[in-house]
Amino acid sequence: HAKVLGEIEGICQVKGCWMTMNDQEKELHIKFKDYGFFVPMDATGKKAIMNGYAFREVTSVADLQHLAEDAGKSKEEIAAITEPREQLKFLASGVYIE
Repeated sequence: HAKVLGEIEGICQVKGCWMTMNDQEKELHIKFKDYGFFVPMDATGKKAIMNGYAFREVTSVADLQHLAEDAGKSKEEIAAITEPREQLKFLASGVYIE
């Protein structure tokens, strides 16, 4: 398990079921263990502390497009996603937002 501190950069605008942070120009995609909780959709820019674990995973084009749609990206931005991408991910068992 690890503890991570950072600023929230993006949040799922459908129901708050994921968020993103950047650490040294690497995006960290965060999901919540067992979908047991969500975060407020207006928490972008706030600092957060999370407990959980980090891992790398390849995300498919379909999943990347779905995440972009949930983030409120334009149709053009979504259509521009044409390659899968290895991402740094974090499964949070708890999140504290300032």
